[in-house]
Amino acid sequence: MHRFVARLWKSLRGPVQWRVLWLTRAKFMVGVTGVVRDGEGRVLLLRHRMWPEDRQWGLPTGFAVRGEEFTRTVVREVKEETGLDVEVGRLVRLTSGYRLRVEVAYEAVLVGGTLRVDPFEILEARWFAPDDLPPHTQPAHVPLITTPT
Repeated sequence: MHRFVARLWKSLRGPVQWRVLWLTRAKFMVGVTGVVRDGEGRVLLLRHRMWPEDRQWGLPTGFAVRGEEFTRTVVREVKEETGLDVEVGRLVRLTSGYRLRVEVAYEAVLVGGTLRVDPFEILEARWFAPDDLPPHTQPAHVPLITTPT
């Protein structure tokens, strides 16, 4: 039986194989986070309007759109939420195991722009020293902030 399946698979080729894989595999959203630091080593935290009140402070975060490189997602989300421009650095986390979501986080450095929050999503944006984070910071974001780069 295995040999038959292997021969059938090989005979399908390219686009048909990809379609079969797409139909039979899990689909995930990709949440992308930016650990944005300024020249003084402070980290940018946002108080998110739509997050639970007991953990509203967190890093700039959003979902990748179809076909978007994850580093581009960081640049886009930071710009949309804060008006700031960043340069994306190294990958610092890739986590799966969520039901329909994969989480990706990158280091990023402030390179310009003027801070202005998107009032629909963001209540407040501030720079914090890594050892002086506000109460109600997302627990999952704390290790990203406090781990040395």
